[in-house]
Amino acid sequence: MKGFWTVLMLVFSNVLMTFAWYGHLKLQEMKISTDWPLILIILMSWGIAFFEYCLLVPANRIGFIENGGPFNLVQLKVIQEVISLTVFSIIVMFMFKGQPLQWNHLAAFVCLIMAVFFVFLK
Repeated sequence: MKGFWTVLMLVFSNVLMTFAWYGHLKLQEMKISTDWPLILIILMSWGIAFFEYCLLVPANRIGFIENGGPFNLVQLKVIQEVISLTVFSIIVMFMFKGQPLQWNHLAAFVCLIMAVFFVFLK
């Protein structure tokens, strides 16, 4: 069950991370934040990132094998990266319609799936 909660918290954490890192670009595209000073954009992103860390840190603590979780440190990192790129790709497809996924992006996903396979191989 700890593995499930770890992955779920990492998914939500990465949704927040993607909005913290790239959401301001969508606001700019929508002409909402075009006149905002850079410091306000940074503070907004940090505000979102705070909540991202409120999920990310506990997810790693819960999932870490030395805290009774099912994952070692390398497995946690690979899981997080795969989730990060998957969430990013899904959000980009829906929010930034001018950014299509191409064959090389799909090839990269296949490599990520292979990375997960290898990191969990005994």
